[in-house]
Amino acid sequence: MKFIAICLSMLCLISCGNRIDAPDVSNIEVSLKIERFEQNLFAIDSNQTRAGLNQLKSKYPEFLPLYVNHVLGLGPLTDTNELAFTGTKLFLNYNRKPFEKSQQLYSNFNEEKKSLTKAFQYCKYYFPNYKVPTIITTVGPMDALAPMSNMEPSPNFMGEGFIAIGLQFYLGKDFEIYNDPDYISQIAPAYRSKRFSKEYITSDIMKLVIDDLYPDSSVRMSFADQMIEKGKRVALLKRLMPYYNDTILLGYAKEQLNWANKNERSIYNYLTQSGLLYERDPILVRPYFTDAPFTREFGEASPGNLGVYIGWKIVESYLQKQKGKSDWNVLMTTESKKIFNESRYKPK
Repeated sequence: MKFIAICLSMLCLISCGNRIDAPDVSNIEVSLKIERFEQNLFAIDSNQTRAGLNQLKSKYPEFLPLYVNHVLGLGPLTDTNELAFTGTKLFLNYNRKPFEKSQQLYSNFNEEKKSLTKAFQYCKYYFPNYKVPTIITTVGPMDALAPMSNMEPSPNFMGEGFIAIGLQFYLGKDFEIYNDPDYISQIAPAYRSKRFSKEYITSDIMKLVIDDLYPDSSVRMSFADQMIEKGKRVALLKRLMPYYNDTILLGYAKEQLNWANKNERSIYNYLTQSGLLYERDPILVRPYFTDAPFTREFGEASPGNLGVYIGWKIVESYLQKQKGKSDWNVLMTTESKKIFNESRYKPK
């Protein structure tokens, strides 16, 4: 019965929400390579860290030095840099708990590989020339959130030919470290760590893929332009993950999404009547494009990122007017003003 309940829960996460017509991608070949770096790293005897790292370097000649230098922050992995070895030893000893939890949840990674493979099939459908990266699973420091092009934090990071998944950020919202008061105040507040669970792995990875294809440079644009540019990314994410619930794509709780859908007209009317659509002042604009527990002007039942939500709705309205004829490369490079005007958006 427990197994059936889990399956039904996952089915709801995947199948509920606004559906779109998804293309058949079953014949698109994607051979996704998964490398379990964290298993090799934590297999090192911490009392023989130097020997262990030198041996591991032969298997990961490019990734290991990058990981030690930039993820652990210990400088270059060279024989003369003693900090690289002593620091790694301390890291292995102090992070045994998140590593062990990661292995309980992701011992074989088969479920995640299947989900990622399907998403990359859709990616190849829309972007045939995109080179599918190797997926490298890691366990890094508990504060190692990496910035994307728009400076939003991501649990994962991308390099030449790979995407690294930080499994320490997917241990389930009830993992004890996430609920430590110091962690909440300094690293990840509860509204963010509630998404530190396995159902968000694929969407977080595909956000990095979209960021790789089309870096988000909208931060200095007007409110309306930011709204459309960020809405494009949610719309594309939905095409790469067409059977996932909108809560996963937007990072909203079910109640928050219901609130946004119910109040879509009121949100848009407020944005237009207050003059915010033409605003450029970051102090006034930022609250509507920020991950937050709620949006102050709309009360504690509302979600954050309401500018992104409305932007997505406008882009979807535009796509409906195109009647499925849109080329995604054209869409992602189309001026926001054109999309806004031709969407003829009428909120519900």
